[in-house]
Amino acid sequence: SHEISFFSPDDPFDKPPCRGCSSYLTEPYVKCAECGPPPFLLCLQCFTRGFEYKKHQSDHTYEIMTSDFPVLDPNWTAQEEMSLLEAVMDCGFGNWQDVANQMCTKSKEECEKHYMKHFINNPLFASTLLNLKQAEEAQHNETAIPFHSADDPPRPTFDSLLSRDMAGYMPARADFEFDNYAEWDLRDIDFVEDDSDILHALKIAVVDIYHSRLKERQRRKKIIRDHGLINLRKFQILERRYPKEVQELYETMRRFARILGPVEHDKFIESHALEFELRREIKRLQEYRAAGITNFCSARTYDHLKKSRDEERLKRTMLSEVLQYIQDSSACQQWLSRQADIHLQNAPIPQCFLSRPTGRRSAPPLNLTGLPGTEKLNEKEKELCQMVRLVPGAYLEYKAALVNECNKQGGLRLAQARALIKIDVNKTRKIYDFLIREGYITKA
Repeated sequence: SHEISFFSPDDPFDKPPCRGCSSYLTEPYVKCAECGPPPFLLCLQCFTRGFEYKKHQSDHTYEIMTSDFPVLDPNWTAQEEMSLLEAVMDCGFGNWQDVANQMCTKSKEECEKHYMKHFINNPLFASTLLNLKQAEEAQHNETAIPFHSADDPPRPTFDSLLSRDMAGYMPARADFEFDNYAEWDLRDIDFVEDDSDILHALKIAVVDIYHSRLKERQRRKKIIRDHGLINLRKFQILERRYPKEVQELYETMRRFARILGPVEHDKFIESHALEFELRREIKRLQEYRAAGITNFCSARTYDHLKKSRDEERLKRTMLSEVLQYIQDSSACQQWLSRQADIHLQNAPIPQCFLSRPTGRRSAPPLNLTGLPGTEKLNEKEKELCQMVRLVPGAYLEYKAALVNECNKQGGLRLAQARALIKIDVNKTRKIYDFLIREGYITKA
């Protein structure tokens, strides 16, 4: 069965996302007749591959959501009926030429004749509209006026970060703060008859430069307008609907968007997003097939058991660490000392596990295995944290503080470093010397 869609065809933000791939729906799309509310909607790609989610099964009955069928007139589709009403609302009743120009599919006479016949002189519509109006007045008679937020672009303060991100857009003027002083180069130019040939050619060159700046100004405005870059919130929502890998591609290919144009660029990104989804789905099906699974019911059971196995494997991390160090006595001793400090709060440990210290000696190097932040360090930084006995997370915080202060001051002295880092002065000295030696900071 066919059902008319009341979403705007031109604005993708009016359409709900597909439950399968979260992309904005374009007609025609599929609505499950057995699931809901809310309605369970799928794009044709997810529908053809039999997408299933919770109670929704691929064998449910469905409806085709489209506006490509006649309603009041055999020559007018439902989509054209909605476009006519929107055009009359935008251009005003009686401006039939503007209405026809906005619709692009019907002439001025056809628009006027159809509207007058079916929406003005139709007795059925007249009574129906009257009842709707009375019901609406009764509903809002004693209630507050509902508030609907306008879809205007934000109005940032001048020279703020958001203003720079919006290319200096000024909503009140619908213009951009870009190359606003280009006209200053022309204020003193005056063509007179007694100009020499060189001076005349120089003035012509200045005018040509001004024309090129005007073209660049219009080119940038056109790119921002065509790609919808003014409202950053909507643009970021569009980016976040893709998987992380596709988002990285989106960020890389953004510089080519001005060459392809908005529609072609979106098609390019959508094709790569579809390719990524297909590859991931193929990999998942291959994993099922390698495990001997031949239906989706068994696949769901396999995924549940796999998740349970992964959780149990994480619980055995400590045991695996002990087994890893069992061959190395010194490493085993360090691990036991660390676990004693963490879990037993310095409680006495049987001497059969710890060797008895003889004389004064320095503490052994810190074992970084399993400590958060270790993967962010290079080999030299790991060696420093081991010798200074500093956990990676604290080292990264101290490093960031010293680098930021060095960038602000144009250099950093040891006394300033000790004022920033409230730890042992010897450790501060070693960290300061290491950052100087590796080129992260400079001496004042």
